[in-house]
Amino acid sequence: MKKKLIPYLVKRFLRFDKDQPFIFLSAMLAFLGISLGVMVLIIAMSLMNGFDNEFRKKLTVMNYPLTVIPKFYGATNEKLLLDLETKFPNLEFSPYVQSTVMTRSGAKLEGGYIFGVNFNDEAKVNKILAKAIEDTNFGKFDVLVGKSLKDEFDIFLDDKLMYIFTSAEPGGLSVTPRIKRFKVKGVFDSGLSAYDKAYSYTTIESLQKLLRIPSNQYDGIHIFSSDPHSDIQKIQKVLPPNVSIKGWWEDNVNFFAALELEKVSLFIVLMLIILIAAINIISSLLMTVMNRRSDIALLMSLGATKTEIKKIFLYLGIVIGISGIFAGVVLGLSGMWILSTFDIVSLPKDVYPTTSLPLDLSLKDFLLIISGAFVIVIASSFYPAKKASEVDILTVLRNE
Repeated sequence: MKKKLIPYLVKRFLRFDKDQPFIFLSAMLAFLGISLGVMVLIIAMSLMNGFDNEFRKKLTVMNYPLTVIPKFYGATNEKLLLDLETKFPNLEFSPYVQSTVMTRSGAKLEGGYIFGVNFNDEAKVNKILAKAIEDTNFGKFDVLVGKSLKDEFDIFLDDKLMYIFTSAEPGGLSVTPRIKRFKVKGVFDSGLSAYDKAYSYTTIESLQKLLRIPSNQYDGIHIFSSDPHSDIQKIQKVLPPNVSIKGWWEDNVNFFAALELEKVSLFIVLMLIILIAAINIISSLLMTVMNRRSDIALLMSLGATKTEIKKIFLYLGIVIGISGIFAGVVLGLSGMWILSTFDIVSLPKDVYPTTSLPLDLSLKDFLLIISGAFVIVIASSFYPAKKASEVDILTVLRNE
């Protein structure tokens, strides 16, 4: 009978009491608060993960998984390239030459970089570029520009763009910058406006000639790897001392550290919503204890132990809390489905890497949300349950 007593009393105490409606109202507010808190946490964490993953994808493509760079001039050459291709046949390599430039069209100027590449090799390490150069043949002094630069300068295919190189050359009694006009033969769209404005690509022969670089020397080698964190260590072991290698993440350490800090801060702040809702659980249970003092005293006089009384109110708080957590999970997952299915929120493409909301809820974050909410519910139910078990039987029955 005692095993059935606790579930029976929990159900009874959860019912609406006409004499004490505020107790039920407080329990409902706790339920709604926990539901909303869990829902907001699920959607917020999935958005943070989604944006994190989108930025990683874009930055991996435009920054390249791995890049070999020289410590001294002339250290990255054709001999090193052939050596790497022989030792790592599973990787893709693309040598490049680069220069900082000012791009000019009419009265408009935009700073950036121009890369001289072998387009066939570069297409193997950069899928954005590979898509942009389909069915396009690049000749001498032809250039591939980003969509943002094309839109800003309002240019079309086969138009001319002037590139002003920062490297200067002597001319008479003065030093003048190198200037060359390139023909626009293609447009790429990386999804990140900063890269689309700053990066341009031409043939490696064109840039080597302009910068007076020997044909067998490069400014670096782009490498495509499906597992760059592992391959960087293998490549590092075979590189000569005058050459180094870096991964795409090394240029963005501070950016992703800031994202991670923002994610942790958001998790803590939103968890406070659940904590505030848990206060309603405490107040609801305490009001129930005060209202049921005579019932508690009678149960204890009939043989109910303090542990059983404590369990009744502990389970009462857990039922309210778990119901709220479950409802919050349902609402959160439903909200994610609605946001991913329907184009409710549209993001500006020149600011974010995607125009739709990216949602990606990791199992780790989901378990953290559920476990954190459950711990708060347990903690908030413990004190009222303890107070219920400490009811003085003689004092209550004498007053009754």
